[in-house]
Amino acid sequence: MTTAHASTAQVGAVSATTNANNRGRTRPAAPTREWLRKTVLRLALASVLAFCLLPIAFLAATSFKTRDEVLSGHFLPLAPTLANWSTVFDIAPLHRNLLNSLAVALVSVAVTLLIAVPATYAVVKLRRGPALAGALLSSYVAPPVVALLPLFFMMRHAGLNNSILGLGLVEGLMNVPVAFWLLRSFFKQVPVALDEAAWLDGVGYWRTLWRVNLPLLWPGLVSTGLICLILTYNEFLLASVLNSRPDIRTITVAISLFQGERVVNFGQMAAASLVGIAPVYLVALAFQKHLIGGLGAGR
Repeated sequence: MTTAHASTAQVGAVSATTNANNRGRTRPAAPTREWLRKTVLRLALASVLAFCLLPIAFLAATSFKTRDEVLSGHFLPLAPTLANWSTVFDIAPLHRNLLNSLAVALVSVAVTLLIAVPATYAVVKLRRGPALAGALLSSYVAPPVVALLPLFFMMRHAGLNNSILGLGLVEGLMNVPVAFWLLRSFFKQVPVALDEAAWLDGVGYWRTLWRVNLPLLWPGLVSTGLICLILTYNEFLLASVLNSRPDIRTITVAISLFQGERVVNFGQMAAASLVGIAPVYLVALAFQKHLIGGLGAGR
């Protein structure tokens, strides 16, 4: 009996030592796999970032090229020049065009939120008009050029053609489906019990929206407003048709004018494009967390 117990103890000790040695040998494998996974992920993200920044780098390089160098097809300028930057502001008042674009975008965002916020609240919390919500989202599928001619005559009869207010109003209405799609998920994150408690206390729908929901929806409102602002800032079709006065021309229309009938001033157009994208890139960089939350909210 004693010999059997001793043998069993020895076998157990040997097994424990073997398992400990095996664990000691396999332990470094986990950090190695983690390091390899992080390295592959970083390389993939760096590749995507380089791919996204490549057009911006090409624009920056083209803005320092002469016309002959642009046509030669070289990526980097062989003889960098500042002639494009010195003449682009003399050809077009880009600072005024930038202010016009920002003014139109701000008016558009205000119009969009004033309509989309109560509409989304009515559909999500009050269960009103689900069919109307589907029709609103489906209207965004149609290309804007379909409504271009009716909008032009309606704006002319209303006296809103060639005005920042008119262009901001039209583009704000065009962005309502996008804002509704983004705000819907944010409203769903606010518990309905809060609204029901306010209703039981005799608070009306508007005050419930203003006092209960909006304080909890500020991140969603900011991200939705930023996305609609960028969409309006980059819009070209409506801005080129509804406005024909040079003093209220937006930056997208101003950049397109560098393309003449026979000659395209690629260097000046590249410089003007960099000036045009600088404000929206700074806004996106400053509010990137809100933009990511808004883009991932449409579910």
